[in-house]
Amino acid sequence: MPDGLSYTRAKAFRREMTPPEARLWQWLRAGRMRRLKFRRQHPVGPYILDFYCAEAKLAIEVDGAVHDGAEQAEHDRRRTAWLSSTRGIRVIRLRATAVRDDLSGVLDFILEVVRERRGDR
Repeated sequence: MPDGLSYTRAKAFRREMTPPEARLWQWLRAGRMRRLKFRRQHPVGPYILDFYCAEAKLAIEVDGAVHDGAEQAEHDRRRTAWLSSTRGIRVIRLRATAVRDDLSGVLDFILEVVRERRGDR
């Protein structure tokens, strides 16, 4: 269970979304994407997920250039492994540039992963 600090940080992150996160949120919020319910800046254990769909146990992370560094990439790998092994959450990482330049393709990809997770094939 997340601690009080995680909830406080998540609340602050919701007010300070990056432009790509805000753009994607416009399509994920309020069931606009096939009535799927997503939460933004959702705390899970010691981590805060950019977007989370509980129905599909799917986390969506929008990564900017900071995630290209070796140290951050290793942190992301450990985080993804923890979420998968302890919570059964699948994490997909999207480049911020893909959200900016190919939002339609990004949304199609998210829907495909949700279908796969729910067994809708």
